[in-house]
Amino acid sequence: MPLHPADPASTPDLPSGPVPTHHPSVPPMTPPASIPTPGADAGTGARSAAGGGTGTSTGRGPATGAGTHAGAGIRIGTRIGTSAGAGTGTGAGTGVRTGGDLGARRWWALVAVAVGQLMIAADATVLHIALPSIQPDLGLGDGTRHWPITAFALAYAGLLLLGGRLSPILGRRTCLLVGLGGFTAASLLAGLARDPGTLIAARGLQGAFGALYTPSVLALLGTTFTVPVDRARAFGIYGTIMGSSSAVGMVLGGTLTAWAGWRWSLLAAVPIALIAIAGVLLTVRADAPGDRRRLDVPGALLGTAGLIALVHGCGRAGTAGWDDPLTPLSLVLGITLLAAFVRVQRRSSHPLLPLRLFADRARLVSYLSVFAMALGTFAGFFLLTFALQDARGLDPLRTGLAFLPYPLAMIIGVRYLRRLLERVPPHRLLIPGLLLTGAGLALLPALGPDSPYPTHILPIFALFGLGGAAVLVTANSTATRNAGPDTAVAGALVMISMQVGSALGVAGPGALAAAAAAGDDSVTGVMHGYGIAGVATAGVLVATALLVFGLSRSGRRFT
Repeated sequence: MPLHPADPASTPDLPSGPVPTHHPSVPPMTPPASIPTPGADAGTGARSAAGGGTGTSTGRGPATGAGTHAGAGIRIGTRIGTSAGAGTGTGAGTGVRTGGDLGARRWWALVAVAVGQLMIAADATVLHIALPSIQPDLGLGDGTRHWPITAFALAYAGLLLLGGRLSPILGRRTCLLVGLGGFTAASLLAGLARDPGTLIAARGLQGAFGALYTPSVLALLGTTFTVPVDRARAFGIYGTIMGSSSAVGMVLGGTLTAWAGWRWSLLAAVPIALIAIAGVLLTVRADAPGDRRRLDVPGALLGTAGLIALVHGCGRAGTAGWDDPLTPLSLVLGITLLAAFVRVQRRSSHPLLPLRLFADRARLVSYLSVFAMALGTFAGFFLLTFALQDARGLDPLRTGLAFLPYPLAMIIGVRYLRRLLERVPPHRLLIPGLLLTGAGLALLPALGPDSPYPTHILPIFALFGLGGAAVLVTANSTATRNAGPDTAVAGALVMISMQVGSALGVAGPGALAAAAAAGDDSVTGVMHGYGIAGVATAGVLVATALLVFGLSRSGRRFT
């Protein structure tokens, strides 16, 4: 099993001179002849930090470390026996300290941040099925009814890069708590909204605070779970959450709207967020803020504005069509701003997005794979929602429940794929994931208004779930590995790829489907158009898989 050494850039220099071999308050002990392997149940103490040095001790007692440790991390303190070990360790950023225990508290921290991330990610789609109920209650017009969803997507995608850079500056624990606290307040405001403006503004705030939270979660996982087997398990859990969140949001939105009203699809996030806040307070250590002068303000403005314009253009293409003048204007503006952003990043001494992240081909193909997977999956979701609600006349609750095979397939896929995560090169998991998603899209032309769910629709959800599991678990782990101080930004880029891909997945195939239908507005004509769009999108995924294969075989890094 290959090991992945820490990025030397993330490890501070050790002080010169002799390193003490024992803590001043603990007499030196003779270590045992045999040293347990990492991950032993007892007799091991370790102190590790973000991408940096580690100190280990052996024996049946508390581990002591000489050196310094700064950064948000997880504390584990169960001690066994009476003898003491000694070790040295230095680290910066987010880390884990273990004192000869099973490491259970580290996994509780994963549970805490995962609950918060699932809540935030699911809120991106929780209103999709509730919109027909919201529109008459708040008086949303046909031209503005998409804004409660669009406002969240724009703020979340546009601010992810900034959130990734603020994470090491403000401190990861601070970003986690502020993100959750702000999201809680915004959810309460949205659930109690009495007019469209309040709801739209509150949804924008939800997206903004979510963008502050997500990069710190990825940075915490990337620097805490460094042992291959633990890393595979942790990112398997996280990948399942991110991949299934859209379906979970639809299920929750449909269920709560049918049983308690649309407001509870937003208010339900409040108690969940409070639980996550308590979990972060109990398990994640406070870390010292970084140098606030290192924030690239011009880059932050250009990157945020460019991403917002790009995602807005993609979303407008799906709602107003490509003929609307604002659609190409937003897309051109977004591309222009992002081009200027890249130019600024090349010259900045402290860039918001260090371009060196793209030099690693494994990381680059991870971003490409997530983008293509999200494009294909959301294109499929768009058609399947139409097939279930419009063609079959299902209510919101039954439509949401029909999406359940997707997260279930993802859970099954993660369970088996995580065993391969640290054993094979990333492209050997990314390519099958893309092809599985493409296979699901290729089945769309077989759908008709009366196609049986078990034989025609369920297999598509299953293929999407298995493909998403392979891509997301691999991409999140690969993107954050050996990223050093750029771990949060590297993780944020995964989410940006997913947001842009999902927006294009609705806009691009939707326009193609409309053209293929050739003005036939009947259910059969619309589904025929989406079938053709599905095959075309499957071709995009196959082309991406070939590109991933070519880039992966060309070498490890660009020169």
